[in-house]
Amino acid sequence: MSEGRATYVELFGGNETSPVENPYPVFRRLREESPVLPVLAMGHPAWLVTRFEDVRAVLRDDELFSNRCNARGISIVMGRTIVEMDGAEHLKHRNIVTPHLAPRALKGDFPKVAEGIAHELIDAFAARGRADLVAEFAFTFPLQVFTRLIDVPTEDHETVHNWGIDLVHVASDPERGLRAAAALADYLRPMVEKRKTERGDDLVSQLVHSEIDGERMSDEEVISFLRLLVLAGAETTYHLIGTTLFALLNHPEQLERVRADRTRIRDALDEGLRWESPVQLVMREATRDTQLAGVDIPAGEEAIVCVGSANRDEREFPDPDRFDIDRENKEHIAFGFGKHYCAGSRLAYLEGEIALNTLFDRLPGLRLQPDEKCGVVGVAFRGPDRLPVVFDTP
Repeated sequence: MSEGRATYVELFGGNETSPVENPYPVFRRLREESPVLPVLAMGHPAWLVTRFEDVRAVLRDDELFSNRCNARGISIVMGRTIVEMDGAEHLKHRNIVTPHLAPRALKGDFPKVAEGIAHELIDAFAARGRADLVAEFAFTFPLQVFTRLIDVPTEDHETVHNWGIDLVHVASDPERGLRAAAALADYLRPMVEKRKTERGDDLVSQLVHSEIDGERMSDEEVISFLRLLVLAGAETTYHLIGTTLFALLNHPEQLERVRADRTRIRDALDEGLRWESPVQLVMREATRDTQLAGVDIPAGEEAIVCVGSANRDEREFPDPDRFDIDRENKEHIAFGFGKHYCAGSRLAYLEGEIALNTLFDRLPGLRLQPDEKCGVVGVAFRGPDRLPVVFDTP
């Protein structure tokens, strides 16, 4: 145990029942005083990196800062995926999976499928004139889309969704996360085996039969990647949609401009990603002794790059705490940077655009419910915990 190193949670306070509400004043102080701070991560010495320039430098150089440390983290429940790979191995797997996450490559007319799911969810509350858009829409929509893409039977949607939620809790409840990982693998394995002889137009079939240089992914690699997509839907895309809605509803003038000109939805999503990055922390491991911002980082120790802090760095984004869809610099790093830029980013953007467009079409006069409090919370992942709204009904 390294003396004098606090844990990330100790820096900000909060826990699962009382989550962190506003880490940004601490981030600002760290950027000014200790941009590379010694901390403890799961009991191991690590370095919390908070400035945009330094975060981008770490993410850019996967020879100096390896992804292999993720094998001790999220890969415990995911299995071996591209998030823990480097170099040629990473490139090979990325070249296999990335084409199949492009919207044009997805099953059938993907936008219509996703829009239909959005309408189904809204149908459940549209006549009420009020809803919690986190619990009743944003939380559910991305996982519903994913389960349709891989042809999960309707009666199994809720079960798969619950496994996705459990995966997220592996750090606080390892047994829960590992149990969900095993259950999801057992569920997906027969599906993968079946697609070898009964090829369809679903995502599983595409992954099973794809080749790069004559090589295919193994069954376990396909299953691990599918689990990764479940986690992405359960946490990242859901927070992207929820946070953008939260920001727009708290800035009614910007909301009205986006409703009037739907081409601005992408601007709103980008600013939402910068303003409250869904994934706050990314792990890398120093492969040799190095320096960052004048601080010595020994080989084998982890750099915890704080994407959330980097995207609020005043050196890069003037008045960074302000949500502004007209912001000129849209070069956030919420989806990462360099070779490991998020392979599913285009899918996430499209799902966000479809979600917001459908909500704006169906819910006239959408506004926050008076006298109801809500906010963005979280440490490793951030998003609104609830979003009570009211809207006009015929």
